[in-house]
Amino acid sequence: MKIAVLNGPNLNLLGTREPNIYGRTALADIERSVGVRAAEHGVAVTWSQTNHEGEFVEMIQGLAGKVDGALINAAAFTHTSLAIRDTLLAVEIPFVEVHLSNIFAREEKRRQSLLADLAVGVVAGFGPQSYLLGLDALIAYLVDRGG
Repeated sequence: MKIAVLNGPNLNLLGTREPNIYGRTALADIERSVGVRAAEHGVAVTWSQTNHEGEFVEMIQGLAGKVDGALINAAAFTHTSLAIRDTLLAVEIPFVEVHLSNIFAREEKRRQSLLADLAVGVVAGFGPQSYLLGLDALIAYLVDRGG
């Protein structure tokens, strides 16, 4: 089984960016913990991050036929990008939307996700654990469907 993890804008700044909201864990640390958990399940994981919407779209397009599912933290693109939504519709890859913060407890403009209704599920508000919870849920989903 292969799972891609896609990360959007400013997640490369984790650990120093607004630690009161996002915590002090760096993205590289989250990547390591996800890699360990994935290995425990015999799952191969790829990891990407971009600050550019068009590149995010291209990353999603590149998943078609190459992975069984994805964890997606589109960050601010979650609330704004019809292009990313349309690409997810086009590639039809099962994904779990993950967020470090509880987007539904944030300011109004961050409470709407343009991706959530396309996702297998959404995990938000558990800090770095959101990725691990999302990974476990996605693996279970794929196994249940013969993935």
